[in-house]
Amino acid sequence: MTEDSDRLIEAGTHTFRRATLALFAAGFSTFAVLYGVQPLLPIFADTFAVSPAESSLALSLPCATLAVSLLVVSPLSEVWGRRPVMAASLFASALLTIGAVLMPSWHGFLALRALTGIAASGLPAVAMAYLSEEMHGRAIGLSMGLLIGGNALGGMVGRLLAGVIADHASWRWGLGTIGVLALFAAVAFQFALPASRHFMAHRMRWREVPGTFTQHFRDAGLPWLFLEPFLLMGGFVCVYNYIGFRLLDPPYSLSQTAIGLIFIVYLAGTASSAITGHIAGTLGRRKVLWLAILLGIGGIALTLAQNLILIIAGIVIVTVSFFGAHSVASSWVGRRASRDRAQASAIYLCMYYLGSSLLGTAGGWFFLHYGWVGVAGFFGSLYVAALLVALRLTRLAPLPLSGGPTG
Repeated sequence: MTEDSDRLIEAGTHTFRRATLALFAAGFSTFAVLYGVQPLLPIFADTFAVSPAESSLALSLPCATLAVSLLVVSPLSEVWGRRPVMAASLFASALLTIGAVLMPSWHGFLALRALTGIAASGLPAVAMAYLSEEMHGRAIGLSMGLLIGGNALGGMVGRLLAGVIADHASWRWGLGTIGVLALFAAVAFQFALPASRHFMAHRMRWREVPGTFTQHFRDAGLPWLFLEPFLLMGGFVCVYNYIGFRLLDPPYSLSQTAIGLIFIVYLAGTASSAITGHIAGTLGRRKVLWLAILLGIGGIALTLAQNLILIIAGIVIVTVSFFGAHSVASSWVGRRASRDRAQASAIYLCMYYLGSSLLGTAGGWFFLHYGWVGVAGFFGSLYVAALLVALRLTRLAPLPLSGGPTG
């Protein structure tokens, strides 16, 4: 083992705890800012007199701008460094969220949400690249799982706070609170994240940038791994986009607070991402990914029941499935890409957020015309396709990689 590999961050060390705490806070902030609007979609529909599909633009639009921006910001991090790009992203997205609550018009609000997506793009792909560079192979699965766990907790707290505060004050107070929390998370990140020890800055020749992306599509496995987040996130976000519309109506007639409390099930995602990432690092990703996806198909079937307890149980299972599968697939990309990992991560997350944006809005058409049965059927078709891709990946010849399991 080389001296360089000895300096990679090992699980259980003080440096590992600092890095994972910082990135947990970063993931928390990013997902709270992006997804805190999700339980507010029915309120937006009423307040601004728009349809459910149009109200979903409050989430879909920043996800779309984030997806496209990833492809630009990721190469910039190769020049400016991982840490400065991530810190700037966190502070800017927090401030834009606070600004958005002051906008009186729907179109003005959407404009700032679109800018928030651009600002937030500096964190996701760069964080994955940081972990791929700094973590030992034995630690990357757990660290990636903890990063995604921060995403899950941020998504849960953002949705919960926004829903509860909107029920007792207004949606502007709810979203503004999320913006303030995101500022605190940005400060914690700035102080806690260890400096990059294996990052090598280099001059970016923009003519060469397309090649740093297209090279990954010549790999036998990466194009299939890039397809997974589009399908998985597309189905998952449909569930959370439109479940509030279903439960606000009879026979459930739940309050906004009660619907917000349902998002506590995101805790299951926090746990499943770390646990599944660790199991995949031990047993192999190809053995775990398809099982996690299959679990989600069973979960969506439960949501077709009329009993509220079964519906919530189905949402829990879908959440565990998604975050587990995402943890496995994202860490697999980091291990499989032998160079330009930030670009590989950017492609993965571009597909992830495009799925959230395009398929999340498309789910509104199914809900409008077929109700929850339409949403569940749309989810099922996406996850069956994802399952077929995962089974295809089980036949992928592994690449021998130093410092950890094969990819």
